[in-house]
Amino acid sequence: MAKVSKRYKSLQAKIEDKNYNLAEGVSKVKELASAKFDETVEVSLNLNVDPRHADQMIRGAVVLPNGTGKTVRVAVFAKGVKMDEAKAAGADIVGNDDLVDTVMGGTIEFDVLIATPDCMGLVGKLGRILGPKGLMPNPKTGTVTMDVTKAVNDAKGGQVAYRVDKKGNMQAGVGKVSFTAEALQENIEAFVKAINKAKPASAKGRYITTGTLSLTMSPAVSLDNMELMDIK
Repeated sequence: MAKVSKRYKSLQAKIEDKNYNLAEGVSKVKELASAKFDETVEVSLNLNVDPRHADQMIRGAVVLPNGTGKTVRVAVFAKGVKMDEAKAAGADIVGNDDLVDTVMGGTIEFDVLIATPDCMGLVGKLGRILGPKGLMPNPKTGTVTMDVTKAVNDAKGGQVAYRVDKKGNMQAGVGKVSFTAEALQENIEAFVKAINKAKPASAKGRYITTGTLSLTMSPAVSLDNMELMDIK
C-alpha cells in the first residue's frame, strides 16, 4: 500500500496548483499514465443544479466521435422483426421472455441494455436487479426505442450515458490514455457540449462549478470551468 501511496504522491507532484485549459489538461493526464494497463481517461463535472427538481435532473447520452476504447456487449429486448433487426445490427444478446429468465437467474453478460417500447413491461420485472447496476433502459439515453439499429450502433460506437447525482456531480469515461491528445480532446468536447446543451432554463449562476480530468489510477487535474462552459 505504501508503494502505491508513493507513486500517487509522485504523480501529484507533477500537477501544478492551477486550472488547466483543456489542451493542457489532456497533455498532463497523458503524462501521468503509469499503470501497466491502458487507463481510462475520466471527466468529472460538478454542476450548479438541484436534481431534486425534475427539470434539473440532467440525464442523457452522447456518442463520442472517437469511441471509448472499450468493447461493449449489447443486449436487446425485442419481438418479431425487431429481434432480427437487432441481430443484424450486431447485438450480442437478443431475447424477450427467455432473457428475463436469464437475468432473473443472475446472469448479466451485457454492458448496455436496449428495449423496444412494447417490451418495457417485461423489462420492468427486472427493475430491482438492473436499476442498482445502472442498466435499466431509458428513453432519455436512447435505449428505449423502436430504432434498434441506431441504438445498437450508438452503443457499440462509443455512446456514453450520463446522469447527475444528488450532489450535482457527474463523471464519464471519455477514452483511453493511449488515444492521441486530439482524439481525447474531441471526445471531451463532445461530452461537455452535450452537458451544456442539457442546461436547464431554471439553473441559475455558474452552471459548471468545477471540472477535472483524471486516469483510472491518477490524481485529478483541475480544468478551467469557464472554458468548459464555452464549449457549445
